[in-house]
Amino acid sequence: MLANYIVTGMTCQHCVNHVTEEVSALAGVDRVEVSLADGRMTVDSAQPIDFDLIVAAVAEAGDDYTVAPA
Repeated sequence: MLANYIVTGMTCQHCVNHVTEEVSALAGVDRVEVSLADGRMTVDSAQPIDFDLIVAAVAEAGDDYTVAPA
């Protein structure tokens, strides 16, 4: 199952790496792709991932990052 999100606040590849790492660590997540240029993130999982968990993982990656469903 693919879920798409808009991520704001990222300014460099280091930001992308942190967001990818934190969201990838969530239980059930199989793959995460984050695009700095588009400000988008795609999360691939077998089952839907609770949006609150996505929000918490993105916040853990950086205080200035926000996420919204795309």
